[in-house]
Amino acid sequence: MAAIPTEQRVLELFMKLSIATAVATIALKVWAAVITGSVGFLSDAMESGVNLAAAIVGFLALKISIKPADANHHFGHGKAEYVSALVEGAMIFVASGFIIYSAIERLMAPQPLEQPGIGLLLSTLASVLNLVVGLALVRAGTANRSATLKADGKHLLTDVWTSAGVLVGIAAVALTGWLWLDPVIALVVGVNILYTGYKLLRESLSGLLSEVIPDAERAVLDDYLAGFEESNDVTFTEVRTVAGGRQRFVYLIMQVPAELTVARSHEIADLVERGVDEALGGAETFIHIEPRGKRLKVRRAS
Repeated sequence: MAAIPTEQRVLELFMKLSIATAVATIALKVWAAVITGSVGFLSDAMESGVNLAAAIVGFLALKISIKPADANHHFGHGKAEYVSALVEGAMIFVASGFIIYSAIERLMAPQPLEQPGIGLLLSTLASVLNLVVGLALVRAGTANRSATLKADGKHLLTDVWTSAGVLVGIAAVALTGWLWLDPVIALVVGVNILYTGYKLLRESLSGLLSEVIPDAERAVLDDYLAGFEESNDVTFTEVRTVAGGRQRFVYLIMQVPAELTVARSHEIADLVERGVDEALGGAETFIHIEPRGKRLKVRRAS
């Protein structure tokens, strides 16, 4: 059995941390909801339930994404991470629908809150936990180009803002006695979660549709190719890129002097492949070699 890369172990460790965090925050928020009877706390706990389900799906996606290319997947399984983000977005839509329904129901029949102070304390502890872990996940996801970690981290950070809104609502109810504030805050929470789900779905669908690499990475690639052109008497044209989860694919045409031998052209192409791989921190490059001066077919957008 092949050894698991260190990077993969680190990512899986972060996802396990996310799962543990979701379990802890669910317990705290459900406890707060039971004690106070607040639909705001209940809606907040439900979003944490979505976090837990999404973290589990994300962990499984990471396991799949590391699998090497096979007969049915010639370019590997990297896009499995986008699928996990897609599933998370769908889960968020379901949770937000239930939250909005519960809030409207409570708005029609307001109920007094009990022991709001204890509920506020429990929810605050859960929010601090989500904030710390969410920031860690986004940072690790960005550093390792993991769509799964970034999506999960952003969701946890959204949960922090959601919890902050709920805390403000509960505090306002405790101070003013206006019971309608609790379900109104829950409605706002539901709409906010709905928007989060929309953004995750949009981003994951873009990835599944072979989105180009980020602008910052494209700038690095262009700089490398420009420098290589100056020092090796070659010209790169029709550079295209694809981001597949943590994987990067680069397709380009390299024009060389017509008198250059096939063997030498191949040696130069190998140098380009290694250079691009190092510049982007991991990439697979496909190079088509042509003699300089050959008339190229112009690709037109359909």
